[in-house]
Amino acid sequence: MPGFDISVAEVTHISRHGFWLLLKEEELLVPFTEFPWFRDATVEQIMTVEWPTPDHLYWPLLDVDLSVDSIRNPASFPMVSRPVSEAGS
Repeated sequence: MPGFDISVAEVTHISRHGFWLLLKEEELLVPFTEFPWFRDATVEQIMTVEWPTPDHLYWPLLDVDLSVDSIRNPASFPMVSRPVSEAGS
């Protein structure tokens, strides 16, 4: 019986500037300036990440979905909404 290919995403480091995400052999920086949804998140919220498909990441405790390509090249994916804390500004 064939097994399932389970992809595991791992947060390897968190700093005040962002966090590093390991996807198989590739490590990506997720800077808070480009991805402000994570800026005020707890360590647990950031560390709880799912990788259901090759180009889809999901943080269930934050209800954040991201394309892997958007992390690789954030300039190609302009932000279409602002975090709640900035919405009133």
